[in-house]
Amino acid sequence: MKKSAMILAAGLGLRMRPLTNSTPKPLISVKGKTMLQRAYEHLKTINAGPIVVNAHYLPDKIVAHLQDLDPEIIISPEEVLLETAGGIKKALPLLGEGAFFTLNGDTVWTGSESLKVMEDIWDPSIMDALLLLVPKENAHGYEGKGDFFLDLNGGLRRPQNGREAPYVYMGVQLTHNSLFDEAPEGPLSLNVLWNQALEKGRLFGTLHKGEWFHISTPKDLEKFNMRES
Repeated sequence: MKKSAMILAAGLGLRMRPLTNSTPKPLISVKGKTMLQRAYEHLKTINAGPIVVNAHYLPDKIVAHLQDLDPEIIISPEEVLLETAGGIKKALPLLGEGAFFTLNGDTVWTGSESLKVMEDIWDPSIMDALLLLVPKENAHGYEGKGDFFLDLNGGLRRPQNGREAPYVYMGVQLTHNSLFDEAPEGPLSLNVLWNQALEKGRLFGTLHKGEWFHISTPKDLEKFNMRES
């Protein structure tokens, strides 16, 4: 069944300054394509639709770029920055009743086939969200401690007491309106809702077989652009 999708593109991109002083981070070009376009192209490989994109920082530039990319994309404006979960909750009426993907609009990754794998794994009877994870060795430029442990059945666990975890959330999830049932209006992080799903044993993950590039600063961008294709 065709899935709807949302691309998160409302952030300020503060660490990417000065490039983001006049350009939203998702519109920064990486080897000839904006990061927003790259997210859109991943979604088109599974014929996702409708596609919703939220906009807050320099929204007119986001809107103009999307008109060139695909005039059928739906804009979800945010006068106040709502963070990840808040932005998705606001856009729920635009996404319909079924399961939907959310993608960060400011990351770069290879291997669109992971979206099809997620569709095949998705089981709303036991899942509130299915996260796409990448092993730390394939998370280029990432210097954190990791986000999750992955059980044999796909269940997720957080690291405890400052421990490192082997897998990193790469900004791609498949979820359903039920994840947001108890979410308040206004700014809210997805981590709050994921923790609630973890307590219920309803947060799952699957591994991405491609690569993921953590492009957070102008130096990260320079390093990526110097890589061989």
